[in-house]
Amino acid sequence: MSVLGWIVVSGLAMSALALVGGVALLLPQRVFLRVVLPMVALAAGTLVGGALFHMLPESIEVLGNQLSVYVWLAAGMVSFHILEQFLHWHHCHRAVGDHQPIGYLILAADALHNLVGGVAVGSAFIVDIRLGILTWLVAVAHEIPQELGDFGILVHGGWSARNALLYNVGSALTFPLGGLIAYGFAGHVDVAFLVPFAAGNFIYIALADLLPEITSAPNPREKAVYTASFIFGVVLLGTIALL
Repeated sequence: MSVLGWIVVSGLAMSALALVGGVALLLPQRVFLRVVLPMVALAAGTLVGGALFHMLPESIEVLGNQLSVYVWLAAGMVSFHILEQFLHWHHCHRAVGDHQPIGYLILAADALHNLVGGVAVGSAFIVDIRLGILTWLVAVAHEIPQELGDFGILVHGGWSARNALLYNVGSALTFPLGGLIAYGFAGHVDVAFLVPFAAGNFIYIALADLLPEITSAPNPREKAVYTASFIFGVVLLGTIALL
């Protein structure tokens, strides 16, 4: 198979992983409602772990330990704060029952993250097919828990399970797009700045939107479960980075 073929097939396979949230649809509604918030906590942990243990080290390795890395990190956080303020304003001027802004934020961040991931994997395939396969497997390892968490966030934010799954898959289609961009502009365009920018997006969503959701539970047992889920997400991504 050609390099372009590997990029297309691996990109579509990664997009299909967004369907992993559909596993939750097989659960009875009573059980599903009990696992939604732990999934949100898990997502917060994987977002923080992905940003700190994967995206920032990669940014420093490519761009060097320069101020520009942290400027783009801050830009990612500030831009999503501004976007959230706009979405909140827009939400307040629409009918009750519309989706909460956090759903749109997580989709935007995931789309950007998948675009960057697609560029990274596509670039690896261009260098060497074996390197591309290895890079793809590493991406899969942290994508599965993140997709489960994203699905939980959307449902918790008021989306129907069907729409959550549909839009999650839609945001994942930027992964093969990123691979095609890497193939088409190989050696001509440097998109490394998108990595710390996306890391800033992830950190903002986790700290500003998701953690407040799981720290407001009045039940001590629930607090313990949510905290454990959050820590598990961070440790899981840290372990993947070590491996």
